[in-house]
Amino acid sequence: MEVAFSQTLSFNADTFEYDVVASENGNATIIKFPVNDKEVSPGDAVVVVSGEEISFHGMIGKIEEGYAYVADPKGSLLPAGVQ
Repeated sequence: MEVAFSQTLSFNADTFEYDVVASENGNATIIKFPVNDKEVSPGDAVVVVSGEEISFHGMIGKIEEGYAYVADPKGSLLPAGVQ
């Protein structure tokens, strides 16, 4: 039997650096950001907070060339502007 563990990664929206892969209504719906693939894996949860409010949340869908890809297609408040 294989046991899988997942973790939650939390980031502050004011200092979190990410690239926008897709956006809607000015908010990022899919982002990518650099990760160490020995420390994180697909299925890990990502939460980006601004104060006490969640700006973006989702699960890492894939890791490719050192970048984690995460989607929040319905609830994102993370700006899609240049980061």
